[in-house]
Amino acid sequence: MKRVTMFFVLAAMVLGMSACGGKKTLKIASKPMTEQYILTEIIAQLIEEETDYKVEITKGIGGGTTNIHPALLKGEFDLYPEYTRTAWLNVLKKEEMEKDDDKLYEQLLADYDGMGLTWTGLYGFSNTYGLAVRQDTADQYGLSTYSDLAAVSGELTFGGNPDYIELETGYPRLCTAYNMQFQETKQMEIALKYEALIHGEVDVINAFTTDAQLAAKDLTLLTDDGGFFETFEAGTIVRKDTLEKYPQLLDTLQKLNGLISEAEMQQMNYEVEVNGREDSEVARQFLLSKGLVK
Repeated sequence: MKRVTMFFVLAAMVLGMSACGGKKTLKIASKPMTEQYILTEIIAQLIEEETDYKVEITKGIGGGTTNIHPALLKGEFDLYPEYTRTAWLNVLKKEEMEKDDDKLYEQLLADYDGMGLTWTGLYGFSNTYGLAVRQDTADQYGLSTYSDLAAVSGELTFGGNPDYIELETGYPRLCTAYNMQFQETKQMEIALKYEALIHGEVDVINAFTTDAQLAAKDLTLLTDDGGFFETFEAGTIVRKDTLEKYPQLLDTLQKLNGLISEAEMQQMNYEVEVNGREDSEVARQFLLSKGLVK
């Protein structure tokens, strides 16, 4: 009887030691926005396709960077998708914006290294500020750039959310930089801007370059030919000790570098927000189109 009891005790100890020495679940965080839900699904599905690691996603963390970054430092999460200049401003608390994208990224890598974190690369798109018009307006006035828009701004109405229009570094600075003098400026809530544009209540709105609505054929995003808006390039931030613990992870994450274009991110956002598809399904289809999953 004692031998049988001792056998089970030893077996339990072996199993316990195996569990303690085994790999834990990789934990991914996302901000509360469609784009991030899709990105975390892309990351998670690629990891599970290429490795035997388990992945858990926590979507829609309130406060975004403000709450995710401290949690990452504490080890509550292993990785998450972030934007370069969001990190520059909200994490590093830099007062002056570095205009050169390459220099900014090099500085991010250096500063994050000191926190035990690193960036594994950039996906290939930037979610930054932009200006959108209807396609018929673009055709009528021959608009493709901000400079084109400035030349005919006196005939057009601009619509934007109050925060953007009233922000000194926003709309007023844009108008000064390009010498835009719109016939009229209307303030409206963010959720109403696209509806107002589509229905002709305004001719131009401020937008984000990966907004889902921009994937519609009747709208167009103008080119910032004067480089007024800084880029907010998207990429993955991960704990360095996580990379050590999961040796296949770095190579897997780096397969996302340069993989996603602005137009592709717009379309994926559109599929979820407008066509009502599941973010996991859209992410899977994207990875299939790139030949990264079976």
